[in-house]
Amino acid sequence: MRNKLLISFKIILVILILVSCSKTNKLKNVDKILLFGDSLMSGYGLKENQVLSAILENDLREAGYNIKIINGSVSGDTSEDGLDRIGEYTSGGDIDLIVLGLGANDMLRRINPDRTERNLRNIIEIIKTNNIEIILAGMRASPTNGLAYKKKFDDIFPKLAKEYDLILIPFLLKKVALNPKLNQSDGIHPNYEGAKVISKTIKESIINLE
Repeated sequence: MRNKLLISFKIILVILILVSCSKTNKLKNVDKILLFGDSLMSGYGLKENQVLSAILENDLREAGYNIKIINGSVSGDTSEDGLDRIGEYTSGGDIDLIVLGLGANDMLRRINPDRTERNLRNIIEIIKTNNIEIILAGMRASPTNGLAYKKKFDDIFPKLAKEYDLILIPFLLKKVALNPKLNQSDGIHPNYEGAKVISKTIKESIINLE
């Protein structure tokens, strides 16, 4: 009886070891991350040392990760603009992870959410074809666009994250949107303090890749 229990214990131990080894540490091979979005990530209105890419790189370094953050975000970009230029970053083979944060300008211009979804899907497929990891940063539409538009737009991001098995940041501007202390005078773009909050949100998602 004792021998049978010992054998059973050894079998369970081997199974646990195999399961543990089978887990993929996606962050282990990440040396360079691209922030690919619009003015909300590009550092609009901020000094060079206050932009999100600089803050995030420092935050990750303080957490023990030596990862280079590339600022590939362009103010005013829509999802279609992003689709036009994503190839600039995916063809070189030196980007390991992309934080995809487009859609805000589509919403502000009331572009049909179907079109936004199609553009984002094409961007995701191009990135995945090049074997680059993706974190999808979600955006939410203002109720002033109408509740039907808002629902259709807001649903884009969780839908794509589920379809492509991506890590999702449900709302990039969590704790930042509509907070005067964390935004510039236009009430839209994060100030330095707001960028620091966004950096923490993204950093948590990156570390979750482990």
